[in-house]
Amino acid sequence: MRVETTPLAKSLLYYEAQRSGKLPPNQRVQWSGDSGLKDGSDAQIDLVGGYYDAGDNVKFGFPMAFTVTMLAWSTVEFQSQLEAKNELSNALDAIKWGTDYFIKAHPQPDVLYGEVGDGDSDHSCWERPEEMTTPRTTFKIDDQHPGADLAAETAAALAAASIAFKPSNPTYATELINHAKQVRYLLQ
Repeated sequence: MRVETTPLAKSLLYYEAQRSGKLPPNQRVQWSGDSGLKDGSDAQIDLVGGYYDAGDNVKFGFPMAFTVTMLAWSTVEFQSQLEAKNELSNALDAIKWGTDYFIKAHPQPDVLYGEVGDGDSDHSCWERPEEMTTPRTTFKIDDQHPGADLAAETAAALAAASIAFKPSNPTYATELINHAKQVRYLLQ
């Protein structure tokens, strides 16, 4: 598989290198493998997928949501330039990897899972995600565990992604905006 080496292509490859979960057949970062396949099992929920945080093996919801928001707005703003460089589909794939995870992390209108893993133990070791031995504890926000900043940024990510997907996948765009509307109720 030939991988482009332009700065734009490389920046999108970074997100593929940060993927958690069962990797797709078209994964361009060949040295990366499946990881975090039992994420969420401590809470009896499937939280496989999403992105690791900047080289860590923890999935922090807030920076992940910010990242997806910025990817989505960049894709909306620079769609024609991404198309001209044959990177639009890669940009949308990067967004969807995050939003598919957010949909899983939002199993009920008043619940949002915002972290998988333990930052303290993760930062005390250096290991590949495919071989990690650190705890994969889940943390959520709900009416007993507030987290307005996480809810707001996740709602923003879902709403921005909805706009990015509206031209090519209106059904998915509608699903995203519906989740965004529900997540914002966690702000109350």
